[in-house]
Amino acid sequence: MAADASTNPHRLIASDRVEGTAVRRPNGEMIGHIERLMIDKVSGQVSYAVLSFGGFFGLGTNLIPVPWARLRYNTRFEAYELDISDEELKRAPSFRADKDFDWGDRSQENELNRYYGIPPYWGGF
Repeated sequence: MAADASTNPHRLIASDRVEGTAVRRPNGEMIGHIERLMIDKVSGQVSYAVLSFGGFFGLGTNLIPVPWARLRYNTRFEAYELDISDEELKRAPSFRADKDFDWGDRSQENELNRYYGIPPYWGGF
């Protein structure tokens, strides 16, 4: 007999349920929310969460790619946790909501991973 998922929770989550999830600091302070995930097509590994930060009703919003390994899910807040200051976020590699990050440029991805001190998902540094 199969276990009921509602009584026996599991660790997997659909990507559309991650999009829109809050991102908070360890103290619970709201930072932003996850706009989208970037997934390696070959390995299937989630590589980055694109964080929506700042702005008002979508105007002036910066999108900040954050290495997935830098986020932790906090069950207490039902949010992803990112231990980073506003100043660090303001200096982080980002792009405007009406543009897109050049995901084909490994040098930009290397810069991004160096900023967060996380090795790239493909290895090396």
